[in-house]
Amino acid sequence: MASSSLTTPVMKEDGECKSWADLPSELTSSILSRLCAVDILENAQKVCTSWRRVCKDPATWRNIDMGSIGDVRFNPEIMCRHAVDRSQGGLVEINIWYFGTDSLLNYVADRSSNLRSLKLALVPPITAEGLTEALVKLPLLEELDVSYCAVESLKVVGQSLPNLKTLKLYFGLGPPGYVNDDDALAIAETMHGLRFLQLLFGNMLSDIGLNAILDNCPNLEHLDLRLCLNVNFVGDLEKRCSERIKVVRRPDDSTHDYPYDVFFYDANSFDDYYPEVDYPEDDDPYYPEDHYFPATFDHYGDDQYDIDIFGFIQI
Repeated sequence: MASSSLTTPVMKEDGECKSWADLPSELTSSILSRLCAVDILENAQKVCTSWRRVCKDPATWRNIDMGSIGDVRFNPEIMCRHAVDRSQGGLVEINIWYFGTDSLLNYVADRSSNLRSLKLALVPPITAEGLTEALVKLPLLEELDVSYCAVESLKVVGQSLPNLKTLKLYFGLGPPGYVNDDDALAIAETMHGLRFLQLLFGNMLSDIGLNAILDNCPNLEHLDLRLCLNVNFVGDLEKRCSERIKVVRRPDDSTHDYPYDVFFYDANSFDDYYPEVDYPEDDDPYYPEDHYFPATFDHYGDDQYDIDIFGFIQI
């Protein structure tokens, strides 16, 4: 934002024009709260003395959005740590996309004991162990949103977060026909206060796991099971869901509002798309089967750039 814009009239009061620099600090703070952390640190705080004062106020950093890192000139991890430091322990919500490490996540947790909402998306360097280590330090957390990041044990998550009300987990699609209710049973055992549960894109729970969740999560209001293809609603399960839960999204419901488009390609034409990528070895312990087809997850957001995530989906 150019400094000359400070003289541009923005409002009139009793016939007198005011400039951006003359806005009340409360109004300036409200405006800046709509910016991401990068815009505040790299632009807004440089506008004028009054704006810099607001930008240094810990209240400005109660919510940190690190979801728009598009300029390679900046080190996003250093910038995120600086934003957390400015919150002086008052951080309530943080949103991190595309970058991050175990070290960064635990830096946030160590300095943000009042954190209520943690959202992580497309951060492969964060390990399941690192995420678990951080979560046990955040007992007040009410919302956990994890997209394409490893989660080691939902049971440990539930035991560490007694106030958890919203859980959103996005998975890669698993092998058709494979059933695993471990996640569902862990949720049922440890997350009795859940109100919003999203197991989008391929959790392997079955009707057994879903019944356990319904039995043990009496406050559940929103349930998203899109592409959880082992849920068949046998017997009265669908009736239980509709009577108990305000919003239910079924396995075959549209995913048009999901922030990623999923494309599946025939393995026979794989080389036409990714000729430089080799198939996993048959003896790879992480890919025990010998049939795969590739998929990409494309994000089209307001960031003015696209992110492609490549992975192998077992069939």
